Amino acid sequence: MSGMYGPSDEAESIATIHAALDAGVTLLDTGDFYGAGHNEMLIGRALREGRGQALLSVKFGALRGPDGSWVGFDARPAAVKNSLAYSLKRLGVDHVDIYRPARLDPAVPVEETIGAIAEMVKAGYVRAIGLSEVGVETVRRAHAVHPIADLQIEYALISRAPEARIFPALRELGVGVTAYGVLSRGLLSGSRPSAAGDFRAHLPRFTGDNRARNERLVAALDKTAADKGVTATQLAIAWALAKGDFIVPVIGARTRKQLAESLGALEVTLSAEEVARLEDAVPAGEVAGTRYDERGMRTLDSER
Repeated sequence: MSGMYGPSDEAESIATIHAALDAGVTLLDTGDFYGAGHNEMLIGRALREGRGQALLSVKFGALRGPDGSWVGFDARPAAVKNSLAYSLKRLGVDHVDIYRPARLDPAVPVEETIGAIAEMVKAGYVRAIGLSEVGVETVRRAHAVHPIADLQIEYALISRAPEARIFPALRELGVGVTAYGVLSRGLLSGSRPSAAGDFRAHLPRFTGDNRARNERLVAALDKTAADKGVTATQLAIAWALAKGDFIVPVIGARTRKQLAESLGALEVTLSAEEVARLEDAVPAGEVAGTRYDERGMRTLDSER
């Protein structure tokens, strides 16, 4: 709703958040760098005008230039407290429910970052601590400082790397997962980047020969979904829901129509046999291209 996928309609964004709350959605995920604060202000407005509250999960640390460029990352203890102060003001709340660095800052020991957030927990400004896109060692180090509530990480039919090492460790530690990119940023639902400012135009899976190769996976998902009488979007979300009760899919809906389709996944039940057949039909090993470009991939501690 704040620029990453091109222009959005503010009134429709507010209406979509309200519709989500009315439908029983209880978690809103954002980042202070989404639209350079725009998304937090949008959520704050929606909650003031809306009907009820929700758990607020906020990522911080990514640095933006006035032109929208990405200029670095800062997870120093002072930055933790500074960023949180501005988030609370933009959201119009006295605390956030989950606070997390968006990436691991290679210049700052994770213990220092988590320790600073723990101070904010003790002071009442944060309820729980999360992580994003980090690997097993980092999770363990962070968890030793303060209990970690959840790890936010990309997880989809065609992005299943966390299953090998990360998910078993999270189960051991009692850490949940908020899975983003369940639709692979719209790739699995047939979406194509077209609007000005849509960052997907620079993602390897959406460009050139990679896109053409990935269309075969999309077609296989479409056929499997049609056979079951649901949409590809609903089947991809239902798959994530079926993979474990410690996984909460984060759904990126910009409109009420998209929201309604995604919520339909809650009515889809998949047996273990159906999950296995779906994974055979849409094999993760055949996806072409990395999740982010080369620069973006270098920021992912989860891929090391």
